[in-house]
This record gives sequence, structure tokens and C-alpha cells, in this order.
Amino acid sequence: QVQLVESGGGLVQPGGSLKLSCAVSGIIFNLYNVGWYRQAPGKQRQSVADITGSGYTTYAESVKGRFTISRDNAKNTVYLQMNSLKPEDTAVYYCRAYYSGNVNWGQGTQVTVSS
Repeated sequence: QVQLVESGGGLVQPGGSLKLSCAVSGIIFNLYNVGWYRQAPGKQRQSVADITGSGYTTYAESVKGRFTISRDNAKNTVYLQMNSLKPEDTAVYYCRAYYSGNVNWGQGTQVTVSS
């Protein structure tokens, strides 16, 4: 059974940092691309960052230079380091693992950026 469990969300002031983790089980982890997505209230879910099994990364324009995605294949975990957070980064953050048509989502973790 595939499981993705996000953690690390919370309340942070503008300009602050958070590091999200996505622990994955039930798959051959290093075959899978893993992405972070976010969904703000009333908005569609959007891609934030993605990392391939070999470590190639892509980012949404809105987070480039502020967020860093990484993975530890030995721990079956993907991370999202978020710096210089802005109120508009407030959303539920989800991780998604996909490979060869198989797509799996986590339950999400709330990130709130507010003073």
C-alpha cells in the first residue's frame, strides 16, 4: 500500500522559513518523480516544485530562489525548504509521487504565513 505523509507545516511570520517533509512508503522510491503542490482557499491546486528520481528539479516561477526541493532516497523522503515566505504562500501543501501512470497523493499539510 502506497503512503505519502507530509509534515512540517505550521504558522510562520512573513520572511520566515519552514521545511516540509514527505515520507513515502510502498513504492520503489528512486523510480518515482515527486512533486510538491499547493492549494489556497478558493483556488486550484498548483505545482510548486518537482524532483525526478535522479535529482533533476523544476520550480514554479513564484517560488524560484526562495524554495528548494530535495530528496533522500535512503530515507524515502522528499523535502521542501521554504525561505522568505510571503502571505501568498499560505495554502495546504501536498506531495505527489508518480511513475509510469501511477499517481499517489499525500493528505496535505497546512502552511500559514501571517503576522
